[in-house]
Amino acid sequence: MLYPITTATRTLTDLSGIWKFMIDKELKEIDVKEPLPTKDVMAVPASFNDQGVISEIRDHNGFVWYETEISIAKPILRERLVLRFGSATHEAWVYINGEFVMHHKGGFMPFESEINEHVNLGKNRLTVRISNILDYTTLPVGNYTESTDEDGHLIRNVDENFDFFNYAGLQRPVKVYSTPWDYIEDVIIVPEADVTAKTAKVAFTVKTVGEFDEVKVTVFDEENQIVATAAGKETEMFIEAVNLWKPMNSYLYTAKIECITAEEVVDTYEEPFGIRTVETKEGKFLINSEPFYFKGFGKHEDTYINGRGINEAANVLDLNLFKYMGANSFRTSHYPYSEEMMRLCDREGIVVIDETTAVGLLESFNFNLDAMGGDEGVDNNTWSIMQTREAHEQVIRELINRDKNHASVVMWSIANEPATHQSGSYEYFEPLFKLARELDPQNRPCTYVNIMMSTPEADKCEELADVIALNRYYGWYMQGGDLKSAEESTRKELLKWQEMYPEKPIMYTEYGADTVPGMHGIENQMFTEEYQVDYYAMNHKVFDEIPNFVGEQLWNFADFETKQGINRVQGNKKGVFNRARQPKMVVRSLKDRWESIPDFNYKK
Repeated sequence: MLYPITTATRTLTDLSGIWKFMIDKELKEIDVKEPLPTKDVMAVPASFNDQGVISEIRDHNGFVWYETEISIAKPILRERLVLRFGSATHEAWVYINGEFVMHHKGGFMPFESEINEHVNLGKNRLTVRISNILDYTTLPVGNYTESTDEDGHLIRNVDENFDFFNYAGLQRPVKVYSTPWDYIEDVIIVPEADVTAKTAKVAFTVKTVGEFDEVKVTVFDEENQIVATAAGKETEMFIEAVNLWKPMNSYLYTAKIECITAEEVVDTYEEPFGIRTVETKEGKFLINSEPFYFKGFGKHEDTYINGRGINEAANVLDLNLFKYMGANSFRTSHYPYSEEMMRLCDREGIVVIDETTAVGLLESFNFNLDAMGGDEGVDNNTWSIMQTREAHEQVIRELINRDKNHASVVMWSIANEPATHQSGSYEYFEPLFKLARELDPQNRPCTYVNIMMSTPEADKCEELADVIALNRYYGWYMQGGDLKSAEESTRKELLKWQEMYPEKPIMYTEYGADTVPGMHGIENQMFTEEYQVDYYAMNHKVFDEIPNFVGEQLWNFADFETKQGINRVQGNKKGVFNRARQPKMVVRSLKDRWESIPDFNYKK
């Protein structure tokens, strides 16, 4: 799927702004052929929850409505017109002038439809119905229940089966773009670099709708100089003296695609891309044939007011804080991030582990590890209860289709903390890993993020993964306050993983301790800033002992909002920054460590 841009043959209209908004109390049917009966408003793109202030809006479970106007000018009315949503969380029904246009389920991926048959010259009414309901068929997974109030009205309830707030709404840009009726539908770019010779072969597949006399591909360097040209929908070109895309030192070429008929350019599109290699080999994670060491974070799309809504200023700030600390990577925990963030990472040289929405695949999730099946012998029948296969296949297809050309994406994460210690997990995941590998034209490594109960002895799926990615909380959820015992447990488990899978790289994708800014203590006092410093120092000591350990992505970059509960005080406090991006004490020691660790060849 192509990101919408303006070119010589395409126009783009951004519908960001103030939309009409209404909570659907489900007391009477909403007539989409009439204007939405409300005077309430909501900014788009952004989550509706925090903008609405009151709990009736912030904590609403069920359906909401948005409405705005689309103005169609005469010059573009003759063109093919497409309405595109960056996302709609979690399910959307779209109407124009009271007529149904499209439906999409899955809250973090783009979707679009041609709208010519639905729009008229001038003003048109766009209405969107959205559901934020999650259950055992959706990703993320939610615990859904229904009840009735004293008047017999239906009450819907979603209890998140995960540890972040269920922000929802039109959280990413909504746009209308035009193309000619014969147009470029997609572009697939597959670079193959010879790192030693400093050359590259780049394969292009251009998918079109309609017939053209010629399809031309021209590659420009960052100085806008032509470095290669080729013709055809399926073509290859060679680039001499290639500039590789490198972590923290990006270089982006631009492919200009032109579809020509009767010597006239009918449609044109430009796609930036980087040239780099990625593979796992002999316990190492190689980028451009050099052993790479991941330094960075798990994080969330989470800011004040916007909630999970796109905040490009925050994205720029976050990546600048990365660079300040010597970090080079993050995981899109626990859902695909905005296309704007992915393009920014390409530009800034930030390495990304790109994760699906598969979080909550664990029956009886809560913060008590024993209740979650902390005993590795406990089997809560997760894989006979969850009905998420269809949604899981869909998000893998949509994610790889969207992000296939991004140089920043070096690995796919198929799921976060699934119950891979329970029976049926291998049968569930084996076809999903197969699907991801079939779909990815760049053949990136695949992983899943392993939960604490899925120990080396209990795990049933690690043979499917190219990288062992572990979420571990020794010294916090287990052995809390006892860092000496936590160190022994950390070392013991990592050595066991290396013994069982000596050819696989190992990394931590989560480790952390809730820390309240300004809370201090002398020794081993949990929640204090000093404990957070000592906790990370303990883990890092062990990491450096393990030959195949290739990266540390701590949890979390910044404090973030969660559902209410006695385990969370206005959200999760594991951030090394607070939610406003102010640093906690540990930032200085992390900066010292990460600046002393090179991006490549840390462990010989």
